[in-house]
Formats: sequence, C-alpha cells, structure tokens
Amino acid sequence: MSSGNDDLPNRHPSPYFLGFPRFAWRDFRAISLWPFLEQAYFCGRPTWSTTQIPDLAGKVVIVTGGNTGVGMHTAKALLEHNAKVYIACRNQQKAEVTITELHSMTGKHASFLKLDLANLHSVREATKEFIRCILSSCKENRLDILFNNGGVMATPMEELSAGYDLQFYTNVLGHFYLTTLLLPTLLSTSKTNQDGKARVVNTASSAHYVARADPLNFDTFIDGGARWKYTTEDMYCQSKFANIVFSNELARRYGDHGIVSTSLNPGNLKTNLSGHVIHWPKKLFLALLQIYPAEWGALTQLWAGTSPEGAEFNGKFLIPWAREGKARKETEDVQLGRELWTWMEEQVAKLI
Repeated sequence: MSSGNDDLPNRHPSPYFLGFPRFAWRDFRAISLWPFLEQAYFCGRPTWSTTQIPDLAGKVVIVTGGNTGVGMHTAKALLEHNAKVYIACRNQQKAEVTITELHSMTGKHASFLKLDLANLHSVREATKEFIRCILSSCKENRLDILFNNGGVMATPMEELSAGYDLQFYTNVLGHFYLTTLLLPTLLSTSKTNQDGKARVVNTASSAHYVARADPLNFDTFIDGGARWKYTTEDMYCQSKFANIVFSNELARRYGDHGIVSTSLNPGNLKTNLSGHVIHWPKKLFLALLQIYPAEWGALTQLWAGTSPEGAEFNGKFLIPWAREGKARKETEDVQLGRELWTWMEEQVAKLI
C-alpha cells in the first residue's frame, strides 16, 4: 500500500493542466494505450446476441444499477428469458418507472430492491430484504447471478461518503460488501445448479488501462492530502482497476467452491454515466469516446452471466463485444488482491 501525507488540499498544486489530469512520465509509461483505443474504436459489430441466452426459468438474478443504461438493458434481456430479476438501486421512483417500462416491453415483472452502494448500512438492509423476498415468495433461497453493474463516474472531489471517496465507495467498497453478504446464498445455489456454478459479474471499464503507475493508492481512498493530489478522473480509473482486482481475488478464493467471478469492459457507450462532467473540453472528449449504443454494453456481461461457456470464465476479463481479453497486467498481482480484500474488510468493520 502507498503511504502519503495528510497535507491540506490547498498546499498542493492543481492536479489539472488545461482541464485534464497531469501525468508524470512514469504514469505515461504505465498506461496501456492500445487496448484502451482498440476497445473504444475498433470493436467491430457484435457477433453474439441476446437471442443466444438460454431459458433462465427458475434463475434468480440481482442487477445493481438496473434502473438505467446498461443495467436496464441487462434486466430486459434476463426478463425476456424468464429469469426472476431484482433491480437494485437507490431511487425507488425511478426504479418503478423502469420496471413499468420493462413490463411493457417483455410482459414480465422485475422486483425493486432498495440499495445505496454508498452506504454500507443500506447494503446490509438490501441483503436482508432480498433474503426476505425470496423466502416470502416460497422460492428456494437462491441467487444464481449477481451483476455488480451499478456505479458513478467523475463525481466532484468534494463529494464523499463517510469520509471516503464517493467513486471508490460506490463502485468498489459497496459492491464488495454486497457480494460478501450474498456469498452464502451464491454458494448454496451453486450446489443446486447442473453446472455446479453461481456467477458474479463485475462491470469494470477500459479506464483501468489509463490508471496511474501506482494504480491503487490506498491513501487516496479516504479524504486527505494524498487524495487531493489526484483528480476525479484518477479516482474513477482507480475504482475500475479495483473492480478487476477484486473480481480476480474473489475468483481465487471461491473458484473451487462453485463461484465464477468475471470482470469486463462493457464498452464506450452512450449513457448518462458522465452526467457529473460539467467542463466542455471534457464533455467533448467523452462525446468522442461514447459512441456505441447502451444495449450493446449489456452483451458482454450477459454473455458472462448466462451463456454455457460463461461457467468457465472464472478469473477472466472480457471485452466488447462478448470476447475474452486481457486487463492490465498489474490487476493479476496476487499480493495486491489480498491487500485490497483485507483493506475492504477493515473498512467494513469500521463502518458497520
């Protein structure tokens, strides 16, 4: 883990130059620019489609952030193939609108699960409510697929949650706690499935390729001097890098027990994920990157979560559109995976 200091933010020079993050030479050397560009502009058209999803009758699925964007299209395809779908998100009103729209499109009802990933108490209550829901509906206590899809991007550095960086808390720590609370249900479900598997699909991003040379600076996860040397873009890249590191560590710890943990880049998509960006140069830059329809972004995670071959994707990183790829090599660092897991366990113990 990196060690920083607790200097006040205003003692540091601006981490931006002309509105974009400053990079040291070692950071430029560390990034993997070609896969970032290849997955942005040279993906081609999808060759796998939702028509190839098998019948999911009897399967129970949670999709975090399922009320909008990629999550909504993921939920739609799952409903079309007869899965029982829980849309887990913070805003019930928005979720109910999405559930109504999905019903009009599929003829199937999704269920709402109140979940604020930036609040571990909310995560715990969501898990309890999920267990109550599946028991009260006389279903077997099961969870076949967990899509860790929700997230935020480029939130202002002033936005925190309990003193933690909002992006890291939401994108990584919240999903870590949700997953670990649901592990007993996932593990028991795997024993009832024909392939002996239950799946956890972790949505990362091509942004992890352009994380800094120190891709997980633990001192920046909590507000302080080290964090204020970084930009909101740095924090997003770190969070997406951490999604992959967590996914790989989950695969190592539970792959032999029936859990298939997969991470992926959904693609550069036209969604509202960048709604926090207000400066026009960044808006223009993102507009040049966000070029594919949101429904394409659901394909890779649906492939991971539902296809027969997906049962063999434990520890793998997938890229657009429904292809195997390679994440940045540091994501495979076993020691880093252990450190991140331990750090998150420690934070959960402090916050709960």
